[in-house]
Amino acid sequence: MDQLRAMEMFVEVARLRSFAAAARRLGVTRAMVSKQIMQLEAKLDARLLHRSTREVSLTDAGQAYLAPCLATVEQAREAARAISPAGAELAGALRIQAPSGFGVAWLADAVARFSLRHPLLTPSLFVDDALLDPIRHGFDLTIRVGGIPDSSGLAMRRLAPCRGVLCASPAYLARWGAPHTPEELLGHQCLHFSHLTDGTSWHFTRGAERRTVRVNAGLTANSGLVLQQAAERGLGIVYNTTFLAWQKLIDGALVPVLPDWELPLNDLSALYPASRQLSPKVRALVDFLVEEYRVAPWDLALAQAGILL
Repeated sequence: MDQLRAMEMFVEVARLRSFAAAARRLGVTRAMVSKQIMQLEAKLDARLLHRSTREVSLTDAGQAYLAPCLATVEQAREAARAISPAGAELAGALRIQAPSGFGVAWLADAVARFSLRHPLLTPSLFVDDALLDPIRHGFDLTIRVGGIPDSSGLAMRRLAPCRGVLCASPAYLARWGAPHTPEELLGHQCLHFSHLTDGTSWHFTRGAERRTVRVNAGLTANSGLVLQQAAERGLGIVYNTTFLAWQKLIDGALVPVLPDWELPLNDLSALYPASRQLSPKVRALVDFLVEEYRVAPWDLALAQAGILL
């Protein structure tokens, strides 16, 4: 048994939750993947995977083994890259995860332009507003807004500030009036993002003042895009982000609510497993994104339109 090759196969099965998909990704047969992992389990004297006709999942031992296994596989690849010709082109798979709103509005275009510079790369962009663990789910890079987990297994690099903004449609405000204090939100229909870490408690600051209001959620969704669309239709006041709302605010489809009160400032950050040496392709993409968002283009567009939040 080639143990390093077996470890690589285990990593792919763990990422894709499928022997067949891992085999296609690695260019080998499903039987070869199954045989190598069975031999690896025998060598370790531990069962790494639960197998059924419907799915493959990690056992507790497999979960514990995955992070160091990932690090070993990546170190082996890095060693091979070290003796590659100087200036060798970036190549291979690049798995990226991002919130759906940011991924659709901004990251998809950035990844496409980055890929044009490096045609041997084969990026996969997975957009989901869930707070997915990049180690467990096998991502090379995860973009996240706030909610950064307290994990020694993750390294983080800040990309840009991310500002929250309450907004609603002119039609909603004409019908129900605009709140003047955070507490007046209790009399309004609020559109709530389910992944906010404090639940329906919305926090506000104005100078030295601090207010917290537990709003009544008329609609809850796990997608910022869904909530913004509902707000445009006049359903209520949405807790939004400037990177998602900027164009609607400029067009007037949405207007700021409680503009003299600030919502918590979060960072847009790049996360990657700290246990592995950062590969050249991931480093290059992170450097590209840092430069891309050095001056947040969504906030610049709002300022140029005279909308100061």
